[in-house]
Amino acid sequence: MPSARPRILYVTDLAYEARGRRYRDEDIFLTSRLREDFDLALCHPGEAAALLDAFDAVVVRNSGPVLGYQAAHDAFRERAAERGTRVYNQLTGRADMAGKQYLIDLTDAGYPVIPTVGRPEDLHRLPPSDEYVVKPRLGADSVGLRFVPADRVRETVRGDAGDILVQPRVDFAYEVSFYFVDHDFQYALYAPRPDRRWRLEPYDASPEDLDFARRFIDWNGVEHGIQRVDACRAPGGELLLVELEDLNPYLSLDALDEAGRNSFVTALRTALRHLLAA
Repeated sequence: MPSARPRILYVTDLAYEARGRRYRDEDIFLTSRLREDFDLALCHPGEAAALLDAFDAVVVRNSGPVLGYQAAHDAFRERAAERGTRVYNQLTGRADMAGKQYLIDLTDAGYPVIPTVGRPEDLHRLPPSDEYVVKPRLGADSVGLRFVPADRVRETVRGDAGDILVQPRVDFAYEVSFYFVDHDFQYALYAPRPDRRWRLEPYDASPEDLDFARRFIDWNGVEHGIQRVDACRAPGGELLLVELEDLNPYLSLDALDEAGRNSFVTALRTALRHLLAA
């Protein structure tokens, strides 16, 4: 007899290696818990488009940078749109899901983000800095990120205009990440030492911190999905957005205690049930 339980295709790359992060461990843990409620099958992102028809929903998790399988990802998005597949995260994200252009858009709109431009003629809009961060517009996981001295940044932008972003290198106190399931805040973690980005500890977020993070969750408009708001504490004490991860954000669940992990799993199960009922 066929199972009456919902069938979920869980997209991940268990072989992907990331500095300071154990992607496979996180997905092994999550799938072990989600199997209590759903019939689950794992697949590599390159196989997702061909398998959609056999499942009620798709969960995209630690599948690695899309640049490594761009054609397969494009095929997955097209196929999912054609058949109206329920995808978690939903594929309408305006942030990292669509590249890094949003950092320029948010700068232009006056949001609290590290100032970002993409054209030589806009470099004057950035605050003075001895060094600048240059990153690909379609980059991920720090792939292609460079630090460029001030006297070379104009020629760098001129040579790669349209393909890169430029930001001042901010001497921040620490980085902090806020994690949301759908629009509900779950927990916050921070890296007390800027040189150890993935040595994370629990962070007691203030109401002002959460107001900051929710501005970007509201701006993005993703109703179904896990999002991570990455920010830095600037020299003036304010938070500035570093990135809004809305495709397959790593969750650093190993930095939580057992109660925290259980709470997250409960929130994710509830969110998936809502998606399936939609």
